[in-house]
Amino acid sequence: MPDTVLVLWDIDRTLLYVGNTDRQVYRETFAQVVGRPAEQFPERGTGMTMPLAIRGLLMDNGVDERDIPELLPTMVEFLPQCLSAHVPEMKRSGTLLPGALDSLRAVHEARGLIPTVVTGNLKPNAVIKLRTFELDPYVDTEIGGYASDDQHRPALVGIAQKRAEAKHGIAFSGANPVIIGDSLEDVRTGLLGGAPVIGVASGKTTSGELKDAGANLVLPDLRNPEHLLAAIAELTA
Repeated sequence: MPDTVLVLWDIDRTLLYVGNTDRQVYRETFAQVVGRPAEQFPERGTGMTMPLAIRGLLMDNGVDERDIPELLPTMVEFLPQCLSAHVPEMKRSGTLLPGALDSLRAVHEARGLIPTVVTGNLKPNAVIKLRTFELDPYVDTEIGGYASDDQHRPALVGIAQKRAEAKHGIAFSGANPVIIGDSLEDVRTGLLGGAPVIGVASGKTTSGELKDAGANLVLPDLRNPEHLLAAIAELTA
């Protein structure tokens, strides 16, 4: 294994589940910005970045394509504010996924591993979710890759690497990052972004689907931190 490995965690359905909160935030944001209720909503659990999900939300609900360049950034700006108002609801109805906290701690404490996130969330939304479930001490959110940076998830791998290089003075390449995520989009992010992927069958995507999509290794969940650490070592050997 390289001396230092950048561990890129996904958030939703890998570490935590916020129930209906994200959908409610989309509903309220759409009504606030567009001025009428939305009837169609993005599919759940796909891993799509928020800007792409919002574009689809606008188009699926009959917004003129010519208006999207103006409405989309307005919605992106409003989303974190709206999510903040739902923190009590997330605490009540959301949940940490099995083994998430122990696995996060194990990666955080392991020598030579630098944990951060690569996520389809906007950075403010990602930080709100991690703080709500008290996971933020175990990942360096300063060096992550977020939908705020680029709407195409594969680009976020390189963004996180550059931030980690600037902070730690270490050159990161295809040999020393690894992605941990639950969706086909996490797998695609690794394949196109140049990072091996540990699939976790904790979301809507099955182990077989993750393998067929190209995940390098697949775990049923995060209940066994030792298996996770062994998987990281194997993929970065």
